Amino acid sequence: MLNFEQKLELLQSYPQLQRKDVSLGRVNFHYEDSAYEKKIVAFHIHPNGNGYIYAGLLHNYQTDDKGFVNIRDYSEEQLRTLLDETIKAMSYNHKAVESKEQAEATASFKLATTTSTGGTWIDEDGHILTLKYEDEMWCVYSGLNLDMAFESRSEAGNYLKDEGFKPQTQA
Repeated sequence: MLNFEQKLELLQSYPQLQRKDVSLGRVNFHYEDSAYEKKIVAFHIHPNGNGYIYAGLLHNYQTDDKGFVNIRDYSEEQLRTLLDETIKAMSYNHKAVESKEQAEATASFKLATTTSTGGTWIDEDGHILTLKYEDEMWCVYSGLNLDMAFESRSEAGNYLKDEGFKPQTQA
């Protein structure tokens, strides 16, 4: 079992953690680069040796309601293992990556279906189509050749999206 000073020394050996002194001589350590809203890694490390490490993202630890593990009786090796696993888990949030990708796709789709102008559309192979509003129709051109015509901007945008094209510039 590590005493208070040993726990502080161990926690301070992690450069990615920031020490935050709190009430009653207790100390928290925050991981500001966390990919989650949760930033606290070490909670209420107390001079009596008690304290908690966040393990809410880990499956092999029994946690309290807030996702913390009591580290009062942890050895240095156990504490380092828990800290390494916690920091690693907090460093990458696959849901946040998916949400960002979904937001970008939604924004692209909205641009593709709701703007009042046409523009240049390009697919993964570099093929270029041009969308123009002419004679009360939305026309899709491949070079100078008419490819398709639609009654609404939304239909044209949906067609282009379904064919794998993305808007590049607005005309």
